[in-house]
Amino acid sequence: MHMPNELFTCLREIFPDAALATGEAERIAYSYDNSRRHALPDAVVFPREHAQVESLLQACRKHHVPVIARGRGSNTTGATVPVHGGVVVSFERMNRIVRIDPDNRLAIVEPGVLNGDLQKALAPHGFFWPPDPSSAPWCTIGGNLACNSAGPRTVKYGSPRENTLGLRAVAGHGEGFRCGTYTSKGATGYDLTRLLIGSEGTLALITEATLKLTPKPSAIRTLRATYRDVESAARAVSRIMAQPVTPCALEFIDDVALRLAHDHGGDHVPLAGAMLMIEVDGESETLPSAVEAVSRAARGDGLEQLRVAETGAETQSLWAARKALSPAQRTISPNKINEDVVVPVSRLPELVGGIKQLSAKHGVLIVSFGHAGNGNLHVNLLPRDEAERTRAHACLAELFALVIALDGTLSGEHGIGLVKREFMPLAVSPNALGLMRNIKTAFDPEGILNPGKLLP
Repeated sequence: MHMPNELFTCLREIFPDAALATGEAERIAYSYDNSRRHALPDAVVFPREHAQVESLLQACRKHHVPVIARGRGSNTTGATVPVHGGVVVSFERMNRIVRIDPDNRLAIVEPGVLNGDLQKALAPHGFFWPPDPSSAPWCTIGGNLACNSAGPRTVKYGSPRENTLGLRAVAGHGEGFRCGTYTSKGATGYDLTRLLIGSEGTLALITEATLKLTPKPSAIRTLRATYRDVESAARAVSRIMAQPVTPCALEFIDDVALRLAHDHGGDHVPLAGAMLMIEVDGESETLPSAVEAVSRAARGDGLEQLRVAETGAETQSLWAARKALSPAQRTISPNKINEDVVVPVSRLPELVGGIKQLSAKHGVLIVSFGHAGNGNLHVNLLPRDEAERTRAHACLAELFALVIALDGTLSGEHGIGLVKREFMPLAVSPNALGLMRNIKTAFDPEGILNPGKLLP
């Protein structure tokens, strides 16, 4: 689409000087995300204040021009790709930590604050914000909220939905509002805060967030357990999650992934049927009994070796296998398809077994690893050529059908975006989708916020 002159003039007034970019090079830089999809926006704006976001949405609503919110573009589902052109709103300059309030265990931040920068600022106060996606050093809090991005610690501490008290935002009609509370309890009307989190910029643009902080545990211990096969590792996950000591990370890595990481990362990566990486945190004096409780649950049929790291160096060497995975996958397939499906923890053995069968049936290499304590697996299909790519897409549809049959859902933390939209009717009933569309209309009557995403 081409932007009307009247709107362009209006944007110039709202975003003076370098706060508005229309050159081709800048527009290309904001045309894609980590999904490898791209589409050129008509303009990119860089707000610094809430009021600018209100003015922007009022102007774009009047001219029916799409508005796409963007953090740092680390999203993997195409959620920030401006498929219908329009204006990309990059929040990178709205990056102030407004207030850290240890007494009330909260921090107030703007959406462009990087997750890693927030954690650094909280550390001297003895707190952290639990969501920790692997992209933490460069992803933004706004992006974490938009996709409900979680990470390994979710198993104990919850996702952004459980760790956000309130938001300030601007809906699609250009009116700003606040939702949520500054208190850890609140029963006042509909929960708009949790509704906006995970809505991928389709309902409103978040301009400020009040985050719930957690005291940093004083000690952490890492364990690594290898198993004869993936099923016995999956059964161990159920046992670990059924006892009272909840690990702060419980990561599953299958045999294909271990072999890949071993070939790429060297001999410190064990070769086994499957592996669990387990972390337990707490206070130094109670940690040994917590480690013992988790170790007891990890032992059982199929366990080959259980190691507990005693030093920082040992911890790093235990995690090396998990860290070697991404680069190893890229060497095999630049076209890897990365899905983050979730099933109830008790159905994990069936999911893992089903993935093995699908891999054999379609002749596509599949690597599975991820946040097993939540039943959230990253299923990576690694097609090496055009024929395998075609088979991988057929395999994907069957993977989603399997996940739904196991009472699971399509995404744990990556979101729906562009890539999984067509599969939404598998996971959500027609009546529920109808209600979602009505909610979308209430927040965004002209449909200008991130069109073509999330809802089929």
